[in-house]
Amino acid sequence: MTDLVSDFDFDLPPALIADHPARPRDSARMLEVPVDGPFIDRHVRDLPGCLRAGDILVANDTAVIPAQLSAMRGAARIGITLDRILPDGTWHALARNSRRLKPGDTLTFAPSHVTAKVMVCEDAGGVVLRFDVEGEAFDQFLHDTGHLALPPYIARPDGPTEEDRRDYSTIFAQHRGAVAAPTAGLHFTPALLSGLEAAGVLRQTLTLHVGAGTFLPMRSEQISEHRMHAERGTITPHAAQRINAARAAGGRIIAVGTTSLRLLESATDEDGVVHPFHGETAIFIRPGYRFRAVDMLLTNFHLPRSTLFMLVSAFAGQARMRAAYDHAIAAGYRFYSYGDACLLHRHDGGAA
Repeated sequence: MTDLVSDFDFDLPPALIADHPARPRDSARMLEVPVDGPFIDRHVRDLPGCLRAGDILVANDTAVIPAQLSAMRGAARIGITLDRILPDGTWHALARNSRRLKPGDTLTFAPSHVTAKVMVCEDAGGVVLRFDVEGEAFDQFLHDTGHLALPPYIARPDGPTEEDRRDYSTIFAQHRGAVAAPTAGLHFTPALLSGLEAAGVLRQTLTLHVGAGTFLPMRSEQISEHRMHAERGTITPHAAQRINAARAAGGRIIAVGTTSLRLLESATDEDGVVHPFHGETAIFIRPGYRFRAVDMLLTNFHLPRSTLFMLVSAFAGQARMRAAYDHAIAAGYRFYSYGDACLLHRHDGGAA
């Protein structure tokens, strides 16, 4: 089993990086990757025909917050990207120009009157902030002052647009707290959900608030040296019960996106039983991981040298995913957050 990030590299033509989603959302292309045999070129709207009655589709219902802030410490401008709220009400964040900060500093966020005190300064730009407002007042502050933290590969020289505020949100979004959208969920429309229901496919949501760490590149050439950023997630007792019941009745668990998969795998025991979950996970799934919960995965096409390409390689097989990505590139599939999708079947080597 390789420990080299370079073994997960590939050449991607920049023209295949999507900067707007397909319209309608479910018209995006979808590459089905069976365990073996030829790849199948489909569209997301074909998903109901790829699943069986009794299968359960598990989606992430997190909602994106405008997490990009511009702060001042005296005359110094500090870029802040909120990461996740901590149990004591403080916020973990990533700070540009973080070397200018020290514990006890006060940050201001014009034109608002909101301030934040720097509680902790970490290595690699992490900080812990305590804002002087919370609850609805904090939500209003973000609405008035913050901006979407769009991925760097979505070119917006003048910043995110109003269209992005609509586009970068899923039909499942309910619980605010994510820095980035769970992008596989961006493909779903009311018509697609109706088609799934008519096909007898069950549906359940969980919540994983995607953190700012999702934008950070792997800095080491050794995979084993990489540490994932923690993210907060919740699987309610009701959700766990429904997922377990579907599997017990012979249904398959289909994760909508790597975020849903990561939380499901974090909450599942050696016997394949999903337990209620409320807390943080920093699970890092790479080849060699033995899957316990998820049978199929709907996900977008990911960056080279990324932890997410490692995850899909663990799920469907490294050689299989490299061949699938070669096929997608040759066929002109669109990549990344606003791009197309693939439907992956778990390969035997990943079975629990």
